[in-house]
Amino acid sequence: MKQKYVIVYEDNHLIVVNKEPGVLVQADKTRDVPLLDLIKNYIKKKYDKPGDVFLGTVHRLDRPVSGLVVFARTSKALERMNEIFRKRQVQKTYWAVVARKPREEKGRLSHFLLKDEATNTVKAYDYEVPGSQKAELTYRLLGKINDHYLLEVNPITGRPHQIRVQLASMGCPIRGDIKYGFPRPNQDSSINLHARRLYFIHPIKKEPLVCKAGVPNNPFWEEFLALDPEDYKDKNLDFIH
Repeated sequence: MKQKYVIVYEDNHLIVVNKEPGVLVQADKTRDVPLLDLIKNYIKKKYDKPGDVFLGTVHRLDRPVSGLVVFARTSKALERMNEIFRKRQVQKTYWAVVARKPREEKGRLSHFLLKDEATNTVKAYDYEVPGSQKAELTYRLLGKINDHYLLEVNPITGRPHQIRVQLASMGCPIRGDIKYGFPRPNQDSSINLHARRLYFIHPIKKEPLVCKAGVPNNPFWEEFLALDPEDYKDKNLDFIH
C-alpha cells in the first residue's frame, strides 16, 4: 500500500506532514479516512497512548494538492498556531505547474473571491462583490520543462482554492485542475500544486522553524527538482503584514 504521508517535523507540540495528493486533511461526506485520523493513529502507536489522542488541525490543503500540513499536539500549541496563521506570521511557498507561460515572469495578483458552496467552486472578481473576500499572492517563474512552466507562489492571504482560481484568472490554470479550466485531468486525479515550504516561529520554543516537502514520487514532478532555487536565507525571510 502506497504511503499517504511522510513526517517532516515532530516534537511534543507540533507535527508537520508531507501529504500525498488525494488524501483528505479532515473528514468529509465521502467518509474516506482523513489525514487527521492517520496521524492520530501514528501518534497513538508510536507513543503507546491510551484513549483518544489530541490533534488539532491548524490549516488545510485541498484533497488533490500535495505538500505540507501542520497539526498541533496540544491545545496551547493549537491556539498559538491559529494566531500565527491569523496574523499571517508564516511564509508559505507553493509550486504550481502550468502549461501556459504567464505574461509577466513575476507579479502580484489581487482578487475578490466568492465561494459557491453548492458546487464547491470559487470565482475571482477584480472588484468587491457581496460576500467576497480579498485574496492576494505573489508569484515568479522558476523555469520550463517539456512545455510546462514551474511557478513559485507565495500566498499572502489564505482563502479556499485561492492559488487555483487566481492563477486560472491570469490564464494559467494548474495542470490537471479541470475545475478551474485545465483541459485534461491527471491520471491520478491530482493537480500539480504542491505546498513546498513553510517558515514560522515555533509557538512554544520561539525559534525559527523551516520545513520543506519533497515533491510527489512520480517522474513528472521529479523533473522539476533541478529548478529549485535553494537560495533561501532565514535572515531574508520577512513576515507579511
